[in-house]
Amino acid sequence: MDDRAALRGIVYVLRKGVSWADVSAERIGRSGVTAWRRLRDWTEAGVRPRLHEVLPADLRKAGLLEMDDAADDGSQVRAFKGGLTPGLRRSTGPVREASTT
Repeated sequence: MDDRAALRGIVYVLRKGVSWADVSAERIGRSGVTAWRRLRDWTEAGVRPRLHEVLPADLRKAGLLEMDDAADDGSQVRAFKGGLTPGLRRSTGPVREASTT
């Protein structure tokens, strides 16, 4: 997969809010899962932080990115080591006496 097709897939997922599996190969040239793998590889190689610096700056210079109305939404981001697993919550109420029956 060429880098442009991967970037097209990543941007499509971010803009549309769809899952990687829902990106059709016809739309970006490869499957969404393949684009995800490229994003993973870029992250492991340390490319992603540089992409976050360069890409928005280049798009702003070209007049293709307006950040005044942008919002960061983390509702789809997994919280690693955060929160309790449902069903395993501790009680905040007083401790009951032991049952005698």
